[in-house]
Amino acid sequence: MPADPITAAQLFERFFAPHYPPDALADLASARSTDANPAGNPSILAQIEHAAEVFARLAPGAFGAPDLGLDFSDASVHRLGAALTRERRDAWLAPAEGARDADGAPTRSGAGEPPMIVTLVTHGALYVGACVARNHGGTWLVRRPLWESLVRLESRAGTGDLAIFQWWLKALSDEEIGRGRLVDRYRTHVEVPTFDAEQLPILAAGDRRIPRLAKVRYDTLYKHLRAHLPELRSVGEDFPSPERFEEMGFKSMEFALLGGGRMLLMHGATAEGVHLFWLDASGFVKSVYYPADSFPAHVVQVEGQKVRVIVPVRGETQAHEMLWWGA
Repeated sequence: MPADPITAAQLFERFFAPHYPPDALADLASARSTDANPAGNPSILAQIEHAAEVFARLAPGAFGAPDLGLDFSDASVHRLGAALTRERRDAWLAPAEGARDADGAPTRSGAGEPPMIVTLVTHGALYVGACVARNHGGTWLVRRPLWESLVRLESRAGTGDLAIFQWWLKALSDEEIGRGRLVDRYRTHVEVPTFDAEQLPILAAGDRRIPRLAKVRYDTLYKHLRAHLPELRSVGEDFPSPERFEEMGFKSMEFALLGGGRMLLMHGATAEGVHLFWLDASGFVKSVYYPADSFPAHVVQVEGQKVRVIVPVRGETQAHEMLWWGA
């Protein structure tokens, strides 16, 4: 029989819970919401920074990736997330030495070091948090134990308290392992909200209207853009290939200039759902896909800093909202 899937909750219970103070474990909700540094003791913040620096120094060896390059940049988080593979996770689950219980977890009283996964995740959560703090002005909300600490990030999307330890647990579960979800969360909750979109060059006047394209093929799209947005010289190397674009089978394509003309949003429905493409003066930047019913038609609304995408799913309406420069 196949082994039961490893969930984030199971990872916590089997490998991390034994290392929590008993009172914190007895009331996790309180521990996760209580300020563990109300006096602002700088030595506690220094402990967090030290743990992050230890991770940056030692993680490449634990990953077997000497070129991991943990330099506290946003790009280093992308490299880190890509390195979270099932094979590495499974190797880290084994305890270094000492006793295990009947379920294979290290015992609370067992001698020896905890499994590598405990050391990596508790320090790795502080490393990613330090990247948010150093690069984007995030501030630490200290919790007990320290790896439960949150990072408060203020941006035009609002104020968010980032539970990065939870990101790691989810990214290492069977549901998400190998799918780059740590990077996805970092991009969604850190990079996108703090992106300085006003620095993008203006592609065209923001009030220009680009008509709907009724018959969508790669060649007709190219001609349509040349006719109505000649400032866009190329869709970019990362835009879907002509073959892939034809396979999508768009019913039609609509266009909207965003951010005062700094980006072009193209969106269209296929038989399976709705695709959105963002392009700037250099071409393709990113895309999003939402599964959707074929009827009624999807709706895209642009309101100030936000874009709202409304799609029908199994007869009900779902709304997705994001900043205008994309999810």
